[in-house]
Amino acid sequence: MPVEETILAGLNAQQREAVTTTEGPVLIVAGPGSGKTRVLTHRIAYLLSVRHIDPHQVLAVTFTNKAAKEMRDRLERLVGAQINGLTVGTFHAFCARVLRRDGERVGIAQDFTIYDDADQISVMKQALRDLNLDPKQYGPRTILSTISAGKSNGVTADEFAGLASSYWEEIAGRVYPVYQRLLRLHNALDFDDLLLMTFLLLTTRQDVLDRYQHRYRYIHVDEYQDTNHVQYRLVKELAAKHQNLCVVGDPDQSIYGWRQADIRNILDFERDFPKAKTILLEQNYRSSRRIVDAAQAVISMNTQRKQKHLMTENADGPAISVREHYDEGQEAQFVVQEIQRLVTVGPYRPNDCAVMYRTNAQSRILEEACIRFGLPYQLIGGTRFYERKEVKDVLALLRLVHNPSDGAAFERIIDNTPLGRGIGKQSVAALNAWARAHNTAAVAGCRALVEGMEPLPPVTGRPATGLADIARFVAGMRATLHDTGIVAFFDALLERSGYLRMLEEAGIDEADRVENVNELRSVVADYEMLEAPQALATFLEEAALVSDQDMYNRTADDTEKATLITLHAAKGLEFPVVFIVGAEENILPHSRSQESAAELEEERRLFFVGITRAKERLYISHVFKRTVWGNEQYATRSRFVDSIPPDIIEEIGSSTRRLPAVSPPQTNATRWETHPQPLPHREGSNGHAGQTRVPLPASGGGQGVGFRAGDRVSHPKFGDGAVVSVRDLGDDQEVTIAFVGAGVKKLMASLARIEKRR
Repeated sequence: MPVEETILAGLNAQQREAVTTTEGPVLIVAGPGSGKTRVLTHRIAYLLSVRHIDPHQVLAVTFTNKAAKEMRDRLERLVGAQINGLTVGTFHAFCARVLRRDGERVGIAQDFTIYDDADQISVMKQALRDLNLDPKQYGPRTILSTISAGKSNGVTADEFAGLASSYWEEIAGRVYPVYQRLLRLHNALDFDDLLLMTFLLLTTRQDVLDRYQHRYRYIHVDEYQDTNHVQYRLVKELAAKHQNLCVVGDPDQSIYGWRQADIRNILDFERDFPKAKTILLEQNYRSSRRIVDAAQAVISMNTQRKQKHLMTENADGPAISVREHYDEGQEAQFVVQEIQRLVTVGPYRPNDCAVMYRTNAQSRILEEACIRFGLPYQLIGGTRFYERKEVKDVLALLRLVHNPSDGAAFERIIDNTPLGRGIGKQSVAALNAWARAHNTAAVAGCRALVEGMEPLPPVTGRPATGLADIARFVAGMRATLHDTGIVAFFDALLERSGYLRMLEEAGIDEADRVENVNELRSVVADYEMLEAPQALATFLEEAALVSDQDMYNRTADDTEKATLITLHAAKGLEFPVVFIVGAEENILPHSRSQESAAELEEERRLFFVGITRAKERLYISHVFKRTVWGNEQYATRSRFVDSIPPDIIEEIGSSTRRLPAVSPPQTNATRWETHPQPLPHREGSNGHAGQTRVPLPASGGGQGVGFRAGDRVSHPKFGDGAVVSVRDLGDDQEVTIAFVGAGVKKLMASLARIEKRR
C-alpha cells in the first residue's frame, strides 16, 4: 500500500482533511473522543513521509509529558526513524531546551535548576523576611499565586508594581523583584519563568527569534484552549514567518482558568489568523450514545463555545445512573460496593473504574470506604513519587552537584542527609546572610572555608568543618560526573553522601524508602545512553516537569486498583466506568463560581469533561446532606445534572432541592459565542416546584410496603425527609428516616402516615 494511503487509512472525512491540510493556519476543533491524538500524529507523519518535510523543521507542543511520549511512540510506529530530529514536548520542556541553549543572552546560566512548589515557597518566605514582612500575615502561597498570574500574562518584576490595582497586588509588587533576585542567586527558575524568560528572549533578541522561526516551519499545538497569554504570544512569534500553525483543542474542555488559561486564545484564533481553516471533529469513538447525548445536552447550555454537535455510531449503552444518597458516607459506600459488584459480575477489572470529584478534600471519605471494604485503589494527586521525602533528598544531592548555586537543595541536604550533621540552623542562617550580602551562593561560602580565602563566612568549629566537607563533596562529585556513566555516578553519590547507608542502618522501618531510592536509580538508568553531564541535566529537568497525569499508571501491576482522581486531573484520560460524586450546588459548580457567569461556564465544562471520560457506564451521585468544614448542610442537586435528558437516565432517589430548569441558549453556528449567559434565578432551598406527592397503598399482609434507603418521603407532623435504612419485620417495615428539622425517627410503615414522593 502506498505511504499516503497507509497514513490516511481508517480516518473519517474530517480527520483526513485535518491531516492533509498542511499549509497555512489550521484550527482543529476536536470534541472528546474524536481521535485528536491520532489526527495530530498522522498529520505529522503525513508531513514527514508524504510531503518529505525535514523533521528538524517540525515542532509539536503538548500539555503533558505523557501526551508527548504517546505522540512520539505512535509516530515511531508510523514512520520509524524518520522522526529523528523532530521536536515533541510540553511548553515547559521546549522552553527549558531553548533557555539551556540561548538563555545566557538574557542572563540565564546553562545549568539552572527548575524549582518545584516547595522550593518556591522556601524562596518566597526568605523574600518576605528580607522585606520584614511576616510570612504568617502575608501567605507565601497566595503571593506566589499573584506573581504567577502576572508572569502568565507577560508582566515582569519591573512592570508589576506599576500595574497593581489593590493593596494585595501592591504587596506582591514589592515582593516580586526580591523573589526574582533570590532565584537568580540560586541560579534557578520557577515554572512560570521558563515561559516568561523564553518569551523575553525571543522578543528582545531578533537573531534568536529568526533562528527559531527559520527552523520551525510547521508548528502544532495540542490543547490550545488551555494556553495562557505568554504561551499564546510565544506561539504567535514562532509562527509569524511561515504561518503554518496547526492548533488542536476544544473550547468546551477549557477548565484551567484558575491557572490563567485563556479561552479567548482558541475562540479568537480565526481573528488572529484571518486565513485560518477551521475543521470540526464531531464524531465520538469513545463513549456510548447515551453518554454522548448527555454530554451534548450539558455543554449546549454554555455560550462561550464553538457550535458543534457531538455524535457517535457506538451502541446506546446502559442508562446513566443518577443517584441520591443520604450523606457522603453512604455515597462512598455505594461507589465502592458497586465497583466490587461490577468486577464480580464482569467484564470489568478494578482499574477500569474511576471515581472523580471536584475537590481533593472529597477523596478522604472515598479512601476510607476503599480501605473498609477492601478495594485496592490508587490516588492520583496524592504524594507523587518525586515528592516522597527520600526521593527529594536524593534529588537535592543530584541538583547541588549539577548546580552548586542551588540554595534550596543545599538547605535540604543539611536538614536531611548525613552531610548536614553538626551544622545547626544558626550556622546556616549566618552562611545565608553572608551569601546574600556578597551576592553569591551559600556553597561559595563553603568553598571559601576550604580555601581559606577572604572574606570568610562567620562560621567556626564543627559547623565550619561540616560546610567545608559539603564543598569538597560537591567538587568531587562534579569531577566524577565527567569521568563515568550516570548510573555509576549515582551509586558513588549515594555512597559518598552516606545517604543510602543511613536508610539501611535504620532497619525495617525504612525498607520502603530504600526501595524508592532504588526505583529512582532505575529511572536514572534510562539516561545511560547520554554522557553523564547531559544525562544528569536531562533527568533533573524531566523529573521537575512531571505532572499528576504523567504519574497515572494502568500497567498490568495496577489491574487490581480503582482510580480516585479529581475532575481536573482526569482530563485526557478515559475509563470504561466513571463515577462522578458530589454533583451538588457549591461543590460542582463550586461555590466560588456562583457570582461569575464565565466561571460558572467553566464549572459546566468541568462536568462535561467528567462525563466524557466514560466509555460504557456513567454514575452521577449527589447527597441529601453533606458535612462541610465540620458542619452538616442540606444539599441542592447540581443544576448541571438537570440538563441531562430524563429519557437517558435511571434516577434513584429524588431531591426536593433543585434549581429551576433553564433552556439552552440559542447560538449561531457560524460565529463564536463569547458573551456569557446570565445566571438563572435560584429558588430557595425549600422549593418544591414540579414535585408530586404519591400516597403509598395501604399496608396489608406485607403488600404495598416498599420503602428502601434513599427514598424521599414526607410525614404530616415531621415534614420532609429521606429514608436512611429499612428493617423488614414480616408483613411490616421499621423505617428509619432523617427529617429536615425534626431529626432521625424510627416509624412503622403500616402505622405512620408516610408518603413517598417522586
